[in-house]
Amino acid sequence: MNAHRVVVVGAGMGGLVAALQLAHQGLDVTVVEAAATPGGKLRQVMVDGQPIDSGPTVFTMRWVFDQLLASVGTRLENELRIQPLPVLARHWWAGDGQGEGSQLDLLADPAQAFDAVARFAGPDEARRFQAFCAEARRVYQALEAPYIQRASTGPLALTMNLGLRGLATLSALGPLRSLWHTLGRHFHDPRMRQLFARYATYTGSSPWQAPATLMLIAQVELDGVWSVDGGMHALARCLERLARERGATFRYQSPCEQIELRRGRVAAVRLTSGETLTADSVVFNGDAAALRAGLLGKGPRRAVQRKAPPRSLSAITWSINAPTSGLALDRHNVFFQRNYANEFDDIFRAGRLPRQPTVYVCAQDRGIPDVPTGAERLLCLVNAPAAGDCDSISPEAIEQCENNTWALLRRCGLNMQPTQRQVVRTTPTDFHHLFPATGGALYGQASHGWTSAFARSGARTPVPGLYLAGGSVHPGPGVPMAALSGLRAVEAVMANPALTRWCPPVATSGGTSTP
Repeated sequence: MNAHRVVVVGAGMGGLVAALQLAHQGLDVTVVEAAATPGGKLRQVMVDGQPIDSGPTVFTMRWVFDQLLASVGTRLENELRIQPLPVLARHWWAGDGQGEGSQLDLLADPAQAFDAVARFAGPDEARRFQAFCAEARRVYQALEAPYIQRASTGPLALTMNLGLRGLATLSALGPLRSLWHTLGRHFHDPRMRQLFARYATYTGSSPWQAPATLMLIAQVELDGVWSVDGGMHALARCLERLARERGATFRYQSPCEQIELRRGRVAAVRLTSGETLTADSVVFNGDAAALRAGLLGKGPRRAVQRKAPPRSLSAITWSINAPTSGLALDRHNVFFQRNYANEFDDIFRAGRLPRQPTVYVCAQDRGIPDVPTGAERLLCLVNAPAAGDCDSISPEAIEQCENNTWALLRRCGLNMQPTQRQVVRTTPTDFHHLFPATGGALYGQASHGWTSAFARSGARTPVPGLYLAGGSVHPGPGVPMAALSGLRAVEAVMANPALTRWCPPVATSGGTSTP
């Protein structure tokens, strides 16, 4: 019997995981990618001769990759060098003009984290911090198996899978409440509320509209944050190498023009070069918005819901290779303004760049014993509306946002003056060109309201032979979640009756990441 031919469209995290698993199962796998390198949003930008991670920078949920690599006969430690970070993130608040600002390290060690919060906000707030962490842990444990690790399910199926304990946990939390509202029940210090509200932005959402269940992201980070030698892009290169070793073929700078159907089912992928690749199955690892917009042909449009969901956040990023002074940065740093609500009112209500942005800085040469001297590699990021496909963000507005960003960093004490050669700026318009039909949205749809959990497409689609992976589909955005989407796509492909007769069962993820 001839091998089942699978074309994976897109070498992002979901596509890489799907290609690795399917090739390991003995299928004929070809990956086509418009860019010149693997990774998708997990990308590197060369700045003044240095590679800088300019997409996701946080490695969490290690168990996903432990199980993935074990299922293909290897170990994470054999393929990558990773180090646990004692500081999950360093947080800074600018002074109000009347005095100095403040700083808090969120630490991996629970006892040390309690002491740090007690020094920062007092012992009562530290005890409230402990209670918050306990509730975040319960929410994560309730949702990991029935939602995160499962194929997309509706409200009724999720309710049945939660069990009595899980239902009690979510009922006590109040899933109809927003994350911001719930954090107000836990914290009295507005800075602590602000710190954990930021987790809504991990899904491209506003804390005032995101459901309270997103507090589980706190548990994800408290379970461990690691740095990867070579940067996060090394993870993408690792998965590509392992997939090649198992027979997968990669075709870079080969954009997909159309997913062709015959008699209603997938038949081939046509490249912009005019070449056609015959396919028994296609795993689409692009944003679902591209299918909805018909960019891959009319037939595949019915693979996703017709109504477009609200877009997630976009961003302006600055990839920098320049000296810094004035502050002891850690690897992950967040710089807050005082009035947090203004940022999300600007983005989601007014559709404009924030006048008072929060700034994330990944100092990629930090978090190791030696403090860098001379130039160091930084990724600076501020949230932005996903309006990269319209003219609402002017060059003047971008320049003003940039000035406000540097002003906040200076008020907190960070000094840097990169030259034009030492910085590469990426705007929502640039992200829209990189990821068509998105407007620059980096997380698919916004997670606004409790029903948003069920609005994402799953791996299976109404188009026979077409499967979906990536951060715009279930279980959601982020590197480990996109990896899980790739596993769900593999399960769906392997459920094809023609395959179950001759292929061994596909390995699936399981277990929990809690101690």
